[in-house]
Amino acid sequence: MKRRTLLATALLSTVAAPGPAAATARAAAAPGPSVTRTGRTTLDTRAVYFVSYDGLVNNNSFQKNGLLTHKGHQYAAWYTADRNAVIGRRALGASTWSTVRVGHTLRYDDSHNVISMGVSRVDGRLHLNMDSHSDGFTYVKSVAGLLDDPTGLSWTTSRFGAPQSTLDGLALTSQFTYPQFVATPEGRLQLSYRAGVSGNGRNALAEYDGTSWRALGEWTSSTGTYSSEHGSSTVRNMYLHGIDYDRNGRLHSFFTWREQNNAVMCSGGGITNHDTGYVYSDDRGRTWRNGAGTVVGTTGGTVRVAVTDPGLVVDPLNADHSLMNQESQSTDSAGRPHALISYVPGRFGQCTTDYVADRTRNGRAFHVRRTASGAWQKTEIPVPLHSSQRTRLVLDRYDNAYAVLPFGRVAGASSASGHTDWRLLYDGAGLNAFGEVVVDETRIAQDNVLSFLYQERSSGTTPSALHVLDFALPA
Repeated sequence: MKRRTLLATALLSTVAAPGPAAATARAAAAPGPSVTRTGRTTLDTRAVYFVSYDGLVNNNSFQKNGLLTHKGHQYAAWYTADRNAVIGRRALGASTWSTVRVGHTLRYDDSHNVISMGVSRVDGRLHLNMDSHSDGFTYVKSVAGLLDDPTGLSWTTSRFGAPQSTLDGLALTSQFTYPQFVATPEGRLQLSYRAGVSGNGRNALAEYDGTSWRALGEWTSSTGTYSSEHGSSTVRNMYLHGIDYDRNGRLHSFFTWREQNNAVMCSGGGITNHDTGYVYSDDRGRTWRNGAGTVVGTTGGTVRVAVTDPGLVVDPLNADHSLMNQESQSTDSAGRPHALISYVPGRFGQCTTDYVADRTRNGRAFHVRRTASGAWQKTEIPVPLHSSQRTRLVLDRYDNAYAVLPFGRVAGASSASGHTDWRLLYDGAGLNAFGEVVVDETRIAQDNVLSFLYQERSSGTTPSALHVLDFALPA
């Protein structure tokens, strides 16, 4: 355990900003980060509203993807006040959305039961996985070609198949959570999910080739001993910050571990998440490697990524600081991985006793990235969270970084500075956003616009308005 921590500390460094001459030359070649608000549209004036696990079912930022763009059209998924699952579509830049109900009704007041969307480019279908938290799921897919011909094919319920409790007959697991769709470079569609429960689960993959789904298997382990100064735990799960292909076909995942045994932390009011780790795959998720390139797991095999593996941790942190799980990640134009993490820094104390209150009072977000030399650089974003919730990361065409913070605030840092000059670009004033937002990770590459979905704050279970906000990024 001690050796692993020392290795991780050696890998992580705080890199000073480039010298004035280098920074000036790069700045002249590319603009720094900026956001210009260009519009806001309303998806629903009365979307379902209830707070559970400190979040909203329509606005859990880990729901890859609740908002996406494909071939000039944007798609959004949510639950209405009467709990019906709805998909909206609009042409980019349009002020109105066309909506269809897909025949499913939200079962529980549980914010984990999000709707995730994915596109299989091999056949132009839209796929949805929804309403799951350590139990079954509901799956719906469109007819082939619907997303390839959005102007020629009408947006109607008849374009979608009946809701299923399997992936076209593939059952996967009875304890299913956190669906995340990701498209392979060849246009196949993969589904990442957790089998098991919080504190005792394994990450797994399934894949759709345009004809059928098949299970690729689990790739993380829940076993092994993790010890802290407070105690030990022998069971856990890995929480992904994301799962994303870069333009060269490498699959990246940052993660945190969550222990089942509270004995590893200083107070029962905290949260057992610890350490930020990183793995990648160069064979479409079949084999996983640590940052040094050593194989640490195979999907569907007997060797899986485990807490005891060396070289996984890029930012060591014990379970005493309320480290958030499932934050966010991205990759830059050179294929280098970036992540956002957040926790209560040690300057505010070495033991959080109420993770919601302590994160709201003293939580900070940090940008972690791999530099050209292979080192890991970490920079604090100097904007207090004022929330227990997550922050989303996106990069523009110039590799400037943007952190979409709770309440719809946006901070940015320039690539020219080495991402050290973080500052607030948009304060979210007047949005009345609840907290987390859902970012369209796919739109920036298509029309240089940052879009995010947010829901207005309400009270109790009173429905509230759901909006999409658009910002132009540097041209």
